[in-house]
Amino acid sequence: MNEKNQEIAQELERISGTDAKKCMRCGKCSATCPAYGEMDYMPHEFVYMAEKGQIEKLMESDAFYRCMSCFACVERCPRQVEPTNIIEAVRLLKIRQQGQNHLKPEQIPALLDEDLPQQAIVSAFRKYSK
Repeated sequence: MNEKNQEIAQELERISGTDAKKCMRCGKCSATCPAYGEMDYMPHEFVYMAEKGQIEKLMESDAFYRCMSCFACVERCPRQVEPTNIIEAVRLLKIRQQGQNHLKPEQIPALLDEDLPQQAIVSAFRKYSK
């Protein structure tokens, strides 16, 4: 693994809080995934690729947009690897790489809507302001 991939893999592990090395590749996460037929990489493959530092390959895929974040994979994992956290971290890295990391405090009042939970705005601000 080259130095750039290693840095990205470390950032992914930091963001996700998930140790991909715990995965024993049993495939239970993929077997229970409702988006299985729509993804070009399955949850267990995401974990394996994250472990091997193949993050850029994951970021080029549309698979991480197909994940429904239903946490079915997390429930089935016997080692508590949490593939959903890795997939969400890849989404975040992709957004940051594209330069869409641009929510500023002065923009928030215009986004407020009485039907929109304030937690959604706070969550978006935390996610897109780093």
